[in-house]
Amino acid sequence: MIKLTLLITGLVLLLSGDLFAQIQEPIKVEQRFGTVFTQNGKVLKPRHLLKLTQNNPESYKSMQLAQKNNIMSKVVSFTGGFLIGWQLGVFIKTDEPDWKKVGLGAGLVAFSIPFAVNYNKYAKHAVSIYNDSITTAKEDVAQINFGITSSGIGLRVTF
Repeated sequence: MIKLTLLITGLVLLLSGDLFAQIQEPIKVEQRFGTVFTQNGKVLKPRHLLKLTQNNPESYKSMQLAQKNNIMSKVVSFTGGFLIGWQLGVFIKTDEPDWKKVGLGAGLVAFSIPFAVNYNKYAKHAVSIYNDSITTAKEDVAQINFGITSSGIGLRVTF
């Protein structure tokens, strides 16, 4: 009898929580030096955002566009920064930099700005869709509670 009581008590305690609910925390958008995405206090990189949004097709599509813009922005701005830095080194060494390369580098850096802006726009949109989908999923979670019912003591399932 004691074993049966312990078994029933254990099952009730096990099932009374939200054990089976896959509740995910929303992603927060923070404005620091740039736009930073965090979840549970951890900073998320674009590849993490892409993985998180895989379950939601609309959010995933927007995050893919954001990722493409992010890659393009980084490649173009890195190339422009390299050209500027290279000519800065030449200027320090010989006082004769190739100003065409400096101008090209500055142009590439300026050209990368719209890609960075589009990354932020698409990533924020993807996060918004993702957060909306998980908040509606939270509301649909069923709870199993041990308590008093209309016919006595028992388990109550609420949706």
